[in-house]
Amino acid sequence: MSGAERHTVPVDVHLIAVRDGEEGPEVLLSRRAGAVYAAGHWHFPSGHVDGPFEDAVTALAREAYEETGLVVNPDDVRAAVTVHHRAPAGGGARVGFFFEVRRWSGTPEVREPAVCDAVDWFAFDALPEPMVAYCRAGLDAYRAGVPVAVHFQEPGDPIAHDPAADRLRPVPAPGCGEPRPTGEVREFAERAVGRITTWTDVSWPRAASRVWRAQGTSGGVWFVKIHQNDRFHGREVAALEGWVPGLGGAGPRLVAADAGLRAVVLTAVEGCPLHGAVLPPDEERRVFRAIGELAARIHASPLPPSSPGTAPVVPSAKLERHLEGARPRLRPGDEEYVRWVVDSAVRLPPAEAVVTHGDLQLRNLLRAGDGTLRVIDFERSEPQSAVRDLVRLLDHFDGREDLCKAFFDGYGRRLTTDEKARLLVEAVLDAVSGITFGSKAGDPELVARGRRTLLRCRAGAASDVLPAIDGGARR
Repeated sequence: MSGAERHTVPVDVHLIAVRDGEEGPEVLLSRRAGAVYAAGHWHFPSGHVDGPFEDAVTALAREAYEETGLVVNPDDVRAAVTVHHRAPAGGGARVGFFFEVRRWSGTPEVREPAVCDAVDWFAFDALPEPMVAYCRAGLDAYRAGVPVAVHFQEPGDPIAHDPAADRLRPVPAPGCGEPRPTGEVREFAERAVGRITTWTDVSWPRAASRVWRAQGTSGGVWFVKIHQNDRFHGREVAALEGWVPGLGGAGPRLVAADAGLRAVVLTAVEGCPLHGAVLPPDEERRVFRAIGELAARIHASPLPPSSPGTAPVVPSAKLERHLEGARPRLRPGDEEYVRWVVDSAVRLPPAEAVVTHGDLQLRNLLRAGDGTLRVIDFERSEPQSAVRDLVRLLDHFDGREDLCKAFFDGYGRRLTTDEKARLLVEAVLDAVSGITFGSKAGDPELVARGRRTLLRCRAGAASDVLPAIDGGARR
């Protein structure tokens, strides 16, 4: 020991009760009242561990019931973050255990009116003021995904959370890396939007995906994205500066771009991803009609002045590269079928080039509270045949002719015979590419989708979007 006596600290427990609200996740907060520390400030339902014989989880369940009436099963308690805290008024430090709970029984209410005069749910992006800085530090550390944080306030700091006196120091876990982007990227983003207090990694679980949700001192939210190569960066910036503003709010706005860092700062887009959403059949049809309408608006966007008038042909070198990577996952006859379909493409007339999203699939489509659609992720946008944007929607039409019809009703027209033939070519190429990339990236969903597409195409699936080529798609 370096001191004359052993250091002892109070132990707090904090309830981070989370539910799904209409606009996203919401957290339960209570407002302190009466002759207590930080009266009038919002805080988590919380309290102290009572003596040496009560464990922290038991204390959390007890405090939750005493303060709010919620009955929490200890088996439903999950560790969120531990915060070593010192208040600005001086005195000793304390340790707070913050626990996440997503299941309980009962409805929250004020149970201790002498020390609490309100309890309510708040969206993560619409937190109330004033809020106790200690509580806010724990919430920000929890959202950043770190296991431990230090929050030592200085004498004179306000009790309430103040972005100008933010003392939070996240401590990442071993092997997790820094919970924020590099210093260069942080400086670039803060030059564009001001000080950022919370960074949350929202990247897709793939090595090349790097996206952070950034929250500023005033509560504003942006997204910071690092592209994996110069080509993707150039495409996304060109789309955001070119045709995306013409969608009238259906996409994000480009705030700043840095070609050297391959980084962009984007405004947040309202809505929840359609990927994984479970909707009633009538609602699904309305959604796919809206997707068709959005696709038509994209394809009607003005082309850049230097764009070619026709879509490029299929490069054979690219096909060979993808086949080589996909070959271990192909079924017998798949490779021969793919080559036959691609060879058939040489007899097709040139296709008109239009603006395309390039990766139009449900994970890149967000549905806002009023039902309108938003679109994100433009790094694959380029002048192409319009059918390129239909390829990654085909999986949802399998066995669902009603969704296919709804999409084309929204799109405003049916495909020509040549477009249908070209769509089959694009579909099998995308399937092989997906199998290759999914195998390398450890993404079984991509591999499975590619194999399903090839199986469906080889079976001669009779639908409006996968017609026969030269009298039949079977082989």
